[in-house]
This record gives sequence, structure tokens and C-alpha cells, in this order.
Amino acid sequence: MSDMLASAPEAPSLMTVRDLAVHIRTDAGLARILDGVSFSLPPGGSLGIVGESGCGKSTLLRAILGILPKGALVPQGQVVFQGQDILKTPVRGRIGFIPQDPYLSLNPVFRAGDQLLEGMRNHAPGTRDDHRKKLIGLFHAVQLPEPQNALDKYPHQFSGGQRQRLLIAAALACDPDLVVADEPTTALDVTTQREILALLRGLTAERNMGLLFVTHDFGVLSAVCEDVAVLYAGRVAEYGPTGNVLADPRHPYTRMLLACHPDRATDLIGIPGTVPAATAQPPGCRFHPRCPISRPSCAVTVPEMARIFDGSRVACPYHADPLPEVALG
Repeated sequence: MSDMLASAPEAPSLMTVRDLAVHIRTDAGLARILDGVSFSLPPGGSLGIVGESGCGKSTLLRAILGILPKGALVPQGQVVFQGQDILKTPVRGRIGFIPQDPYLSLNPVFRAGDQLLEGMRNHAPGTRDDHRKKLIGLFHAVQLPEPQNALDKYPHQFSGGQRQRLLIAAALACDPDLVVADEPTTALDVTTQREILALLRGLTAERNMGLLFVTHDFGVLSAVCEDVAVLYAGRVAEYGPTGNVLADPRHPYTRMLLACHPDRATDLIGIPGTVPAATAQPPGCRFHPRCPISRPSCAVTVPEMARIFDGSRVACPYHADPLPEVALG
């Protein structure tokens, strides 16, 4: 996958992931969760990572955040953030994190302010009073009701949307250059989801922060991200500007995944088969057992990322071939 970056013109990069592989030893054998993942995020840019459950999205975030589980192996690759390989030297404070579930991410027995101030105490300059004033200012920015009183409340005194606003404020508290969001709207209703996405988009643009956004929803992706990387079984299948990928997807997996979206689907067929287990990845193209246009060579040769148009790249030599109508629902 390294040619995906090598062939691109040099441009300023906030973070560059190069040929990243992550393996984990299990009772069933070595799980190859990620295998040769590469992409680049410019300063102030936004990149969405999309794919089915089990494709390696959360493991990718854990590698970037430096919180891989004990025993995880990184046999190859780099995650270069502001010129520093953070796999070797983790950074703290410069990357903010918004977790997936606002109901499970705050300890119910401690006040919200005590939990948010703890991170600032370790990673932000200033006194506790300085930190309190800054958090109240952030509560205003994220449109949290009664920001002056929020620090002294317990998590159960906030709604789901308000808790997510708290977590966004926490992610911004140390003035990060990059915000990593792990499906932050999954547990929210549609109206609150729309508000949170608009808020996140506005705040990252206003503060010129990079955004790495993991989701399984192309609708959410199109509302937030300039670029997208489609992940399948630990490899990047397609990569490029979000508008291009959504309007003219080229990889069979991307096309079939988009055809499953409620706005496009005409039935409930979905994609036949399942994502392969990380301990039993198929040889060659990992999508070939489910692909309706696969050739015998697909089971042998690992496809290279090829540039197609306007910065888009796809890991399929047969990306121009039409899919059978049944494969698109």
C-alpha cells in the first residue's frame, strides 16, 4: 500500500500512516487485524474511515492513540504525527479523542468537572482555576445548557446529547491539533446526531484542527469528512475525496456497501457472506470470496492501490467492470 502515498505529490501532512500492520496473538492463532494501511491527513483536513464491523477501524484508532491492547504486535509501519513516529514515542494532549458511547464514557460516581479537569491537569498548562474557566468557555462553545453549573453535575444529570457535548469539550480541552472520533453519534437520536455533527464540523474548522472520523454510515461521512478511506479486512480498498467516492465508487466492496445504505437500497439483501476472521484471512484480495466479479487471479495476487482520477485510488484491477444487478440490490 505504500505506493498510495509515494505516488502522491508532496503536500503538508499533519499525520501520515505508512504500511501499518497490527497483529494480535489469540488462542485461535495470530489475528492480522491491520495489514499495510496507508493514508495521509493534511493540517485542518478531515478523513473518514468507513467499513463493516470487524474491518479494523477501532484497532486503527487504538494504534494512533497509543492504546493497543497488551500483546499487540506492530511488525511494520509508521504513524507520523507532526514529524514524529508516535508508535515509538506516544504523544499526549496534542490528539483529542471523542469516544463512541456517551453513556459509558463518564464515571457515574464522579462529577463531570472532576473527570474533565483530570486530563487537563496532566496535559494542559495553567492552574485548576484556569482550567475551570477554560472548560466553561468550551461548554459555551459546544452549546451545553447552563455551562456555569455543568462542572458540578454528575453524568446522570445530562441527556445523551449533552454528555456527547461534554466529551467533545473534553477532547478540545488541551487545544489538540487532531481530533479522533470513534462513531461519536451512534448512540444518539437522529435530531441530536445532526446537531452534534454540525457542531463538530464547525469547531474543527474554526480551530483548524484535523479530524479523523470513524463510522459505518456514509450519510454521516458525507456530512463531516472531505476524504474517505474504505477499510475492508484490515486493508484500504478505496481512498479519495468523499464526493468522488460517493458519486462514483470503483471498488466492488465500496459499490456494494453503498448499495446497502437505506437511501439507496431497494431491498434487504445486503452483501453476501461476512468479513473474514482476522485469524483466517483469505490469500490475494481479501474481498474476493464475496466479490461478484472476482477472477482466479484475485485469490492469488494482492491488488496494489492504483490512482484513477482526482486523487482517488482503488485496490482492484477490475474496478471499471460493471457489477451484476443482483449485487447492487
